[in-house]
Formats: sequence, C-alpha cells, structure tokens
Amino acid sequence: MKQKVIVIGAGIIGTSVAYYLSQKDVNVVLIDANDIAAGTSGACDKAIMLQSKKSGPNLQFAMKSAEMYKDLEEELEQDLEYENGGGMILINNEVELNVLRERVENQREAGLNVTIICGDEARKINPQLSPKIIAATWCEQDAEINPLKTSFAFAKAASNRSMTMHLNCRVLNLIEDNGRVIGVKTTNGDIYADNVVLCCGVWVNNLLKSLQLEVPIIPRKGVILVTEKIPKLLNCNILGGSYIVSKLQEASVEKNPFGIGLSMGQTKSGNLLIGGSREFASFDTSISSFVLTAVANKATEAFPCLKNTNLIRSFVGFRPFTPDNLPILGEVPTVRGLYIAAGHEGDGVALAPITGHIIAEVVTGQTVDMDLTPFHMNRFLQSFTY
Repeated sequence: MKQKVIVIGAGIIGTSVAYYLSQKDVNVVLIDANDIAAGTSGACDKAIMLQSKKSGPNLQFAMKSAEMYKDLEEELEQDLEYENGGGMILINNEVELNVLRERVENQREAGLNVTIICGDEARKINPQLSPKIIAATWCEQDAEINPLKTSFAFAKAASNRSMTMHLNCRVLNLIEDNGRVIGVKTTNGDIYADNVVLCCGVWVNNLLKSLQLEVPIIPRKGVILVTEKIPKLLNCNILGGSYIVSKLQEASVEKNPFGIGLSMGQTKSGNLLIGGSREFASFDTSISSFVLTAVANKATEAFPCLKNTNLIRSFVGFRPFTPDNLPILGEVPTVRGLYIAAGHEGDGVALAPITGHIIAEVVTGQTVDMDLTPFHMNRFLQSFTY
C-alpha cells in the first residue's frame, strides 16, 4: 500500500514538498486554510538571491536550490518567469564596503561567484543608478521567479500525479496516538495519514500547541511597495548595502527599529516591487506612513529617476523568523510521523526546490546527500522559551 502524507500549508514551501513527495509515488494530501500562495508566498518579492546568504549551510543549501531552478520551468512545463539575470548589493559608503568586502571573501571561499565592482561598472549594468553609489557586489548566479506562478505550478504538477487538495480547509488539531501523529482534524472532517508535514510558516505553533510543543518561529513583518508599470529599469535584482549590514548586525535594531533597507525587483509586466522592512510586530498588518516614506526614499536615493513614479499599493508579509536565521527541517524528535519544513524567513523563494526535495527524501526514508544537522529542531529543544 502506498504511503499517505499530509502536507499542511500551500505556499511555495508546502507546494514544493507536495510536488517532490508526489514523485516518490506517495499519496499526498495538501491542506490550506485559504488558497495556494495566499499567505507569505503571495506577499513577498521574487528574488532568488544567493549573495544575501551568509557562507555556511544556508548558502550551500541555496546554491543547490538555484541549480534546481534552472530546469524547473521545463520540468513543470510552466512559465515561472524565471530569469537568471544576476544581482547586486549597492554600497553607499566605506562602512558598508568594509563589511561587504569581508562577506564577499567568505562567500567566494564557499564557492559563490561573487565580486565587488566599482560604481561605474554597476552603472553599466543599471544605467539609472545614482552617481552616489560608490561600489556594488555582483553575483551572476542570482536569479528570480514569480513565487505565485511557481506555487501554482508545483501544485498542478503534484495534482497530475493524483495529489488531493483541500483548500479553504482549516486544520484544527493534529491527531496523535501513542506518541505518533496519525492525521489531522479539519473543518472538513478528520483526515488520516502515515505522516504529516507542517509547512505553514508562521502558523506552525498553532498546530504544535495541541501536542504541547513549540518552536522558535515567529512572524517578522515586512512591507513591500508596488509602483505603476514603467519601462524596463532594472537589469538585475537589487539589494541595498544598509539592508544587508542591518541583517548581519542585529544589534543595530535600536538605531533602525523597522529594519528599513532596500530591495528591488521588476515584474514581467513592469511594476517595481520595492522593499523593505524587518520588524517584530506580531501579526499587525498596518503600514505606518513613516515606513512607507522611508522605503520609498531608499528607492529614490538609489534610482533618482523614480521620484515622479506613482505607487499603486503596498502590502505586508509575515516572514517566519528563527533565532539563528536557518529553517527547521526534518522530523520532530519527540513525535513520530511529524515533520517540519518552516522558518525560512525571507529565503523561502530561494530555498523552495531544495527544501521540497530534501523533505521528500527524509519522509520516505531515503538517504539524504547533505548534512541536515544545522536545520534540525533539536538545536532549539533546550534553549527556547517565549
């Protein structure tokens, strides 16, 4: 009899896990309280940024995932708006330059093809870039996709392999029997399975609490601005050096409580997606005028030509943050049959294919060709309290 696996959460991580499980000849049931990519995956940018990752397990993970993305459109037979156009981190001053120079050296040692280019070289790639930008990092391995299209494509491909979907179906509790999870209670009734995978990001603890468990995944609020459609402006993904320095130096939160920085990408239709902020504010969806103005100012400082461009909307996403900035992947050590693939924060898009592939191997008992120890839930069992 085929193994049956329930995947909870139909964002880009959950649909990826469902897709790769379906390739293992597993009966997959995908459940979401709303629709495909209706949560965090529908409220993020489109970057597959490698140079934003610290050298170490997350970067190695991301590099493997980026390789998988190259063939994903052909594999899924869908247009994902994939483009391997590279990416740069803009450097405004000597402080950013010194921090990023050391970071680039470490990333190069880890095998990433990244370098620092002067401001004039950066402007050859993006001619509208401000003359005040003194330098930039450049990584030709950075890419982008449409996370909405990718989530739907994963789900469609898994459905073609007989996956069952229960959308607009809320999971109320996990069903446990003698130390093992055997199914879920939902608003559509009880569903039983051999294994359950939690891919519901910032909502993981809502389900774990029924087992008196918790993991240190909390929402980190991020704001993105959307402009009107404009002619092609960006020839690659853009991050601001201050954003990366802020990310590296969490102690700077007091000076920058909203985590204001710059991230930019341009959609196929011409809209700019401009971030961002990184703020612990629980599930508050409000957007302050200060954050809107600060993010917009970051964009116009980098690209002065945008000063008269209209913003048409803004939105908030809740990124699943963990204290060490690594996702939690693998089986819950204290409950058999229960797995977690969550806590990717802003790296969900970049890490989706490799996460799905690895979790499918773990759940089906296959040998995994990389060390998952840094991602195990075990690392938090003795150290985390709310």
